[in-house]
Formats: sequence, C-alpha cells, structure tokens
Amino acid sequence: MKKVSFAEFGGPEVLRLIDAEEPHAGPGRIRVAVRAAGVNPVDWRLREGQVLGAHPIVLPSGVGLDAAGVVDEVGEGVEGVAVGDRVFGEGVSTYAEFAVLSAWARMPGGLSFEEAAGYPSVMETAVRIIGEVGVRPGQTLLVSGASGGVGSAVLQIARDRGITVIGTAGAGNQDYLRGLGALATTYKEGWAGRVRGLGRVDAALDLAGSGVIPALVELTGDPRRVVSIADLDAPKFGVRFSGVAGSVPVALAQAADLISRGRLHIPVEKSYPLTEAAAAHIDSQAGHTRGRRVIVI
Repeated sequence: MKKVSFAEFGGPEVLRLIDAEEPHAGPGRIRVAVRAAGVNPVDWRLREGQVLGAHPIVLPSGVGLDAAGVVDEVGEGVEGVAVGDRVFGEGVSTYAEFAVLSAWARMPGGLSFEEAAGYPSVMETAVRIIGEVGVRPGQTLLVSGASGGVGSAVLQIARDRGITVIGTAGAGNQDYLRGLGALATTYKEGWAGRVRGLGRVDAALDLAGSGVIPALVELTGDPRRVVSIADLDAPKFGVRFSGVAGSVPVALAQAADLISRGRLHIPVEKSYPLTEAAAAHIDSQAGHTRGRRVIVI
C-alpha cells in the first residue's frame, strides 16, 4: 500500500510517500480502507520530534491519528461492527491506504468521508479540555484561537451544554464564531479589554499558543481555571498543559450524537491528496484555519 512516512525528525520536507506492508487488525482493533485522514497540529508536532507523552515515536514512523473509511478487517473480540461498515475513528499511521483503528464509531448518515475524518481527535481534545477546565452550565468560557477544528468543536459542545463562550479569532472569522453561537472578538492589540467588555470569564482555553496565558490567568483570576493545548510553557504560569490523551471512544459517540441531532458541524477548509501531505502540514502549521484540513485517499 501507499503510506506517508518520515525517517528523521524535521520540517515537512522529511515526509515521504512510500510503499509499505499493509497493517492488520489485532485483538480489539479494526482495519479500514482509508478514504480520508484528518490533519492535526499533533501530526507536525510529532514529525518535528516534540515530546507529547501519549504518542512516543519510533523512527521510521507513519503519520496521522484520524481516519474515516470502510471496515475491511475486524480483530478478535470486536463486536458491533462488520466488514463494509462506514466508520470514523482514531488509530495510527492514517495517512495511508489502510490503517488500524483503536477507537471508532459508525458515521452518521449524510456525513461524507472527508467531513468525518475531521472529527475524531478534535472531539477527543474538546471533550477532554472542557472537563479539565471545570466549566459548568451557566458559566462563561473564553476560547483563545477559537476558529480551528478544536475551537469549532468546543464552541458547539459548550453551546449544547448551556455554557456561554467568548471566542477570539482573526477579523475574517468573526462571523464564523458568531454563527457557532459565540461572542466574538479579534486577538489584535487590546483584546483582553474587549473580552472584559463582553462579560465575566469563569474559565479559559488556549488553543493557539500565541503567548496569551498571562492574560488568560488575569482574566479568570486563577491559573487552575486555564488549560492550554498549544503552549508548552504553560506550567511556568501554573497552567495545565493538556497534550494528546489517545483514543477515547466516548468522544466519538458524543460526536455522532451531536452530528445526528444537528448540533455539531465542523467544515472542511481544504482537502489534499496523499501526495501533498507536506503542503497540508505547512498550511496547518501556519494556523488561521477555519474548521479542518484533511488528506483524501
């Protein structure tokens, strides 16, 4: 099969499209014929050699954690899924024609493979960090860098739970945030003052890693009410850095439920063929994404 791999840590130029042996589904796993793979910041962070805990890298390594596709192997002990089912989920080396998944859910009706591939990791991250920051219904959550995949998920999960969200993003994404139910402002100079003008902040999430943590701590009044997924220096300010937790089936089930109820939609900003994985990483690393980027097989 064809697969994207890297044999050394570095920039996007280390990515190679290679011929590789097909993986197979072991106990508790399924294999899918991949139709689309999600592009996540963790993909290029791991490619660079950043230490993120849950995903130690052994070189040479494949790329990608998210996929949507058609089940073609079911491992021992797996129930409730059969060859031919359309699923989305999390696994390893998903920038490939075949991938093994460790967590999955059936794709809701009407969802394309490209759309479905954009949900797994962002939903796992969004559900996890909302829980970690301890925000409750009736409270207000500030989301810094709210227009990307994780931000889009956080805004919609929060809205469904009765949590008010203030989101910061670029000027071109203000209407997008408002469409997802958030109070929106830009992250340009004076942003903290504009946030104060929108209301009290009970908790905050840093999704962009743009040096905003001191201001988020000041706005919430407590570093324990701030969580970052993007700034490795967060602990210096008493703030939790929440890395990659791995596959969490409950997050996929929540995604399927919200999508089925019309309460969750994350747009695909751009799709790339497998041969353009490096371009996908360059664009992802540049930021300013609205929604998701995916690799199409």
